[in-house]
This record gives sequence, C-alpha cells and structure tokens, in this order.
Amino acid sequence: MKEAQLDEIDRRILRELCHDGRISNQKLAERVNLSPTPCWNRVRALENAQVITEYVAVLDQRALGFPDTVIIEVTLDHHDDEIFNNFGETLAQLPEVMEAYIVTGEYDYLIKVAVAGTAGYEHFLRQKLYKIPGIRHSRSTFALRCLKRVHSVVP
Repeated sequence: MKEAQLDEIDRRILRELCHDGRISNQKLAERVNLSPTPCWNRVRALENAQVITEYVAVLDQRALGFPDTVIIEVTLDHHDDEIFNNFGETLAQLPEVMEAYIVTGEYDYLIKVAVAGTAGYEHFLRQKLYKIPGIRHSRSTFALRCLKRVHSVVP
C-alpha cells in the first residue's frame, strides 16, 4: 500500500479521532479549525484511502475479569508454511489473545494475552496454547503495569 500524503489538518483530525472515535463531526471540525463539510470530506477521504481502517471500542480488561497481561514468546518446532499457518490461524481464534506478531530474532511469535491471575494463565497455557501443535518452547512475562498504550501513531 502506498503511503498517504497527509497535511497538518489531516494529522490533527487523526489525533482527535485517536483520542475519541465517537466525536461528532461538528465538534471535530471545531477542534481542527474547519467548517463541518470540509471536515466531513477529509474524514471520508482518510477512510477511502484506508488511513482510517476501523472504529472500535477499547475495553477495560480489568472490568471484564481479565486484569492481567502476559507477554509470551513462542518458538516453533519447524518453520514450514503449514506449521506457521496452522499456529497463526489457531492463535487468532483464542479470545484471550489480544495481539500476536510473527517476529525476527530468537523467537517466532510474540503474543499478548489477557488473563485472570496465575490460575487463569495456567489454564490458558495448558488448555489452549500448548494444545496447538508445533510449539518447541515458550517464555512468559507478566506485565506489572502499562506505562503507555496507543493504538495508532500519528506523525
């Protein structure tokens, strides 16, 4: 995909939408110093250019009963397409998995999961993750506190 050419007004719109995706067009226009119609046109253009790909609700995992975040590094037994595809597809189906990346370096995957304490983590590990064929090794780290969380970077 080609990199979008954004001006400072586009960037201000994106920053505001990152902060509040439910902001009304009227309020957004006021905050970026545009009238409503040009603001609406710019938002639609950003959507059409796939700069804005979706609008989502960000949920509080603690309120949902999954207050703990675990980062898991996984190494697979083999590196053929079938193992990678099967692991990735199965991983994507697990509701505890918040993010998963294929990475370079010592491990093949970096996975972020939400769990309810060590008992919830053990259940996830034994009953879900380790049931996926092809895992050779994993290493886990419990996050103590989130210092920064953003969902997009606006240059």
